[in-house]
Amino acid sequence: MKLDKLKVNCYSGHTYAEQPRSFLWEGREYEVEAIERAWQEPGERHFQVRTRDNKLFRLCYNELEKQWSLIELVRS
Repeated sequence: MKLDKLKVNCYSGHTYAEQPRSFLWEGREYEVEAIERAWQEPGERHFQVRTRDNKLFRLCYNELEKQWSLIELVRS
C-alpha cells in the first residue's frame, strides 16, 4: 500500500534508508522502538518494526521509485 501521507525519518550512513527511526502516518508520529526484522529484495529494503506503543508495522523502501510504503501488522 503506497501512502502519500507517509513520511519516514531514517538513519542513512553508507546508503539511504539503513534504519527507520520514526515515521509520520495519518497525522500521527510513531517512534521505532525496535527493528524486529530487516531484509532486502531486488530494488527494495524491508523492515518489520515495533513502535513505542507496541504496534507492528512493515515499512518498505522502493529504491527505484524512491518511495516508502507501510503495512500495519496485527499480532496474533
